[in-house]
Amino acid sequence: MKVTEEEIRPEKVFNEYLALANQDVLDFFGNTERKEIDCPVCGIRGVDWANKSGFNYQICHKCLSIYVSPRPPKEAFDAYYTDSPSTRYWATTFYKVTETARREKLWKPKAQLIKDRILSLDQKDPIEYIIDIGGGYGVFDEEITAIMDIAPIVIEPSVHLQEVCRGKGLKVIGKFMEDIEPGELPSGRKCFVSFELFEHLYDPALFLKTVLDCMNARDIFIFTTLSGIGLDIQVLGEHAKALSPPHHLNFLNPKSVSTLLTKIGFEVLDASTPGKLDVDILKNNRQYIKDEFWKNVIAYSNESELGSIQQFIAGSGLSSHMMITCRKPAI
Repeated sequence: MKVTEEEIRPEKVFNEYLALANQDVLDFFGNTERKEIDCPVCGIRGVDWANKSGFNYQICHKCLSIYVSPRPPKEAFDAYYTDSPSTRYWATTFYKVTETARREKLWKPKAQLIKDRILSLDQKDPIEYIIDIGGGYGVFDEEITAIMDIAPIVIEPSVHLQEVCRGKGLKVIGKFMEDIEPGELPSGRKCFVSFELFEHLYDPALFLKTVLDCMNARDIFIFTTLSGIGLDIQVLGEHAKALSPPHHLNFLNPKSVSTLLTKIGFEVLDASTPGKLDVDILKNNRQYIKDEFWKNVIAYSNESELGSIQQFIAGSGLSSHMMITCRKPAI
């Protein structure tokens, strides 16, 4: 199924959201003190890579992860995600405009993909619960329960998105994952999922440790996030819409995220980049392409050729859309 950027992120609506986010940067982060941080994977100081909306991105020369440093305090991000004009707009206007397209183009295929992945790992010992971290609108939970006998639990800190999910009859825990205690979740076998959340995390290691502590042996964790080694991010740099502070703070890659997961105690089963939009994003932002090779490739190639390039990029681990499957090892 072909997916275009305009279908899932209509330019007019997305630009309005970005404008609100830019104002939120001033309101929530303008007067905060910022602290230099090291690479969340390697623990070494990076070098400046890009600057956008007053946020500085560094890149680790060892693992090539990209991350915001210096960074405002966690309390500023917590307040922002709990209730801000841009998160309210995302939960209401953006949600209403894009829900149908996202349901058909993204969430139904993703629900089938997650089902297939779960069944390939646990045919004899079925998963009872889906724990959807940062569940947003709850569309994934609606779609996965339509094709699997599984009980969803949504963990969502945004008061506006909590309201959306509860309106759909979903069970919601209104917290950040880092504040969840193991006893708050059911004891049965679980598959934790999070989609496009990891790049938002203030402290990726703390988040992963919390998830691991809430898991039973052989529980699964499947998540998607943005890869900093991805084609559109590398080519567009500071002009990439994926670089959208204060939302996106961390851009790891298949190799560096696997390293971090292993350090925390996970068993990594797969780290791939099944992205479909990199080339389409370059087409839509060709005015910002400085690299002559990619500028000419986009101008020269027809749709079939561009599709082949996208397939190669995704299959080579070089798309900016990344999916990781891991689990808590058996004791």
